[in-house]
Amino acid sequence: MPKKVKPPENGKEEGPVPRKQVKVEAVGGASTLNFDSPSSLFESLISPIKTETFFKEFWEKKPLLIQRDDPALATYYQSLFKLTDLKSLCSQGLYYGRDVNVCRCVNGKKKVLNKDGKVHFLQLRKDFDQKKATIQFHQPQRFKDELWRVQEKLECYFGSLVGSNVYITPAGSQGLPPHYDDVEVFILQLEGEKHWRLYPPTVALAREYSVESEARLGAPTHEFILKPGDLLYFPRGTIHQADTPPGLAHSAHVTISTYQNNSWGDFLLDTISGLVFDTAKEDVEFRSGIPLQLLMVETSAVATRLSGFLRTLAERLEGTKELLSSDMKKDFVTHRLPPYYVGDGTELSTPGGKLPRLDSIVRLQFKEHIILTVGPDQSQFDEAQEKMVYVYHSLRNRRDTHMMGNVETESHGLRFPFSHVDALKQIWNSSAISVKNLKLTTDEEKENLVLSLWTECLIEVL
Repeated sequence: MPKKVKPPENGKEEGPVPRKQVKVEAVGGASTLNFDSPSSLFESLISPIKTETFFKEFWEKKPLLIQRDDPALATYYQSLFKLTDLKSLCSQGLYYGRDVNVCRCVNGKKKVLNKDGKVHFLQLRKDFDQKKATIQFHQPQRFKDELWRVQEKLECYFGSLVGSNVYITPAGSQGLPPHYDDVEVFILQLEGEKHWRLYPPTVALAREYSVESEARLGAPTHEFILKPGDLLYFPRGTIHQADTPPGLAHSAHVTISTYQNNSWGDFLLDTISGLVFDTAKEDVEFRSGIPLQLLMVETSAVATRLSGFLRTLAERLEGTKELLSSDMKKDFVTHRLPPYYVGDGTELSTPGGKLPRLDSIVRLQFKEHIILTVGPDQSQFDEAQEKMVYVYHSLRNRRDTHMMGNVETESHGLRFPFSHVDALKQIWNSSAISVKNLKLTTDEEKENLVLSLWTECLIEVL
């Protein structure tokens, strides 16, 4: 199971180049986000920066600050989460630690002021007003529909889990010490103003969270004030700290974060086991025993032998069409948000429309929430293990546990013989296809395949 995507605790950003600030002037009309597609949503989120420019110049490289003077967008951002939302949310049964943290940065260290058990709004507001404590609200997309809508689309766009935290800080206070995170971060300023300072990373594209000593920081590379409607992006590893200036209203921002444990190194670890498994079936050298007592001693004598095995795997990989993903694909689709819907969501759990037949035309629906992957037959545990095709989907995932760490989650999907892979790819790659044209041996196999997909609400009959 992947770790909970932990949005940066404070937002900062930094970059290897001089301060980059883009001033966005308001354009006539309501300029809220565009939900037509995942790509249009992301484009509108970083507007006026073009997507191509963003990934070429900023993504995993340096911070981007977009300052806007757009009342419509500021109003929309405020609707995502605001201080006054806490009263009604507390009545739904929130708990310290799990849902809410109360903290303050004191002498460069994080001081946690959580009480025990259930969160009561009056106590929360008292700590906020009197102790100048920051309220950190974990994964608000569980409760706020519009954040669910935004993050669900972003998970489709990135192909990676997208989490969020809200930080509400009173005037003249700072919630967290300088630190860096292991996620790509997008900060949306919701209410009030927040003062940010960003510093050069000590670990580029960091794989873990770490607090940095104030004495080691030096001068910030970026320093600015975020106002409602502004957006800030910075890569993982960027050292940052933020505070609400004295004399102003409180500040609220949401950190939207992604790409935790989503590197080439992670993907290599995920796929290499399947490649070794396949190769060992055919190459007796991979099945020969290691030297006696190798596990008991420190030795570099086997490095040459291991290098040879790796060269064999590399050569095999060149001609491999189906990589066996052991965990990453399944973990992503198992833990992500379900599709955004208005109503009771019965269309995600109850098949509707005509039953598919041999003469039917069918098409995939909810494609962005389904993955097709090849893996070993998990019902067998011996040398005879065969490849299977797995279809996992997130239609019945639970929004209320999204990104909540150790919560038990269940995968949803179907398993087919490897002989069905070409037929499944036909369905995946076609806007619509006749059942009788599927690449399977018998009509019965064709009908059973589409009936299984239809029962899971993954296809519709045209």
